Amino acid sequence: MRVGVPKEIKASEYRVGLVPAYVHELVAHGHEVIVEHDAGAGIGCSDDQYAAAGATVATRVTEVFERAELIVKVKEPQASERKQLRAGQVLFTYLHLAPDPEQAKDLIASKATCIAYETVTAPAGGLPLLAPMSEVAGRMAVQAGAYFLEKSHGGLGVLLGGVPGVPPAHIAIFGGGVVGMMATRLPDLAAGAPFYGSQPGAADTAKIKAPLLIHYAENDPRINAGWPAWEEALKANKVNYTMRMYPGTQHGFHNDTTPRYDEAAAKLAWSRTLDFFELHLRG
Repeated sequence: MRVGVPKEIKASEYRVGLVPAYVHELVAHGHEVIVEHDAGAGIGCSDDQYAAAGATVATRVTEVFERAELIVKVKEPQASERKQLRAGQVLFTYLHLAPDPEQAKDLIASKATCIAYETVTAPAGGLPLLAPMSEVAGRMAVQAGAYFLEKSHGGLGVLLGGVPGVPPAHIAIFGGGVVGMMATRLPDLAAGAPFYGSQPGAADTAKIKAPLLIHYAENDPRINAGWPAWEEALKANKVNYTMRMYPGTQHGFHNDTTPRYDEAAAKLAWSRTLDFFELHLRG
């Protein structure tokens, strides 16, 4: 199979669909890999490294799309990329189609087979291609909270982890999925954080390094009581991390009583949470 790896063109996206090590694996198994010039520059992988791994380096993105049977990307294809897809071609990338109807229409019109990383499901029911990104997001959540609590960034001047003689900030983690679990893996920052989980086994302390003070199951009336219950919990903390995801979207809120994606409810919940982030970070 001819595998194409174009350079990502979405704003602020520096990742690449395949690193040289995986190009080497594909070539070793008899596949041909075409990589666009500077596709790996954002992560420090040069064209020479890709060539040494066995890839053909293309000077034009059109060459990648014209020659490849399988296109491997990171982010959803932008409008100029969608125009280059064709019938019989396979696109493998994150798509997040729910909030992007124009992309969905273009992909259907292309007649290409488009497989979203975030929808690939393991036999046990997990999302193995979404989990790594969720792990990064969980680690970054605590780091970002600490950053914005600094006075120079408009925060309260609170050191999230504390030092001898200065207590750590109060934080809470909402969501017991991969993102929420990863946020608990930074014990100096997240130790003792109230934890509001929603997945079976989320409170399994054998898998969590930081001690958890609270675990609320999804059917707990204090959570399902609605916004007032969340409001009360949010008010008690300096920083709150909300780890939820809608099918077909990136991380956000999910209305557990609604069987389909509810954009209006999602935006309302998200705006309310942002308001509380602003309140707690800026006092």
